[in-house]
Amino acid sequence: MMTLSQLTELIGWASLVNIAYLMLATIVIVFMRGAIISIHNKVFGVGTKELDAKYFDFLSHYKVMTLVFFVAPYIALKIMGQ
Repeated sequence: MMTLSQLTELIGWASLVNIAYLMLATIVIVFMRGAIISIHNKVFGVGTKELDAKYFDFLSHYKVMTLVFFVAPYIALKIMGQ
């Protein structure tokens, strides 16, 4: 059985990993936009305007899911543990 402190630590590390991935994905999309768009154009045949919207959708959905499923439970568990 997992204790409350172990669960808090697990969700805390998961939050950190997800936030780090979100930052990395954002940096790659911002600074390597041309290369990423070129690859996705060739592989999927999607236009540049549509890819911009899809990148924004991906980043926004990932951010919301990270906040809802990792950061908010971590904060709640930290409050409960005090």
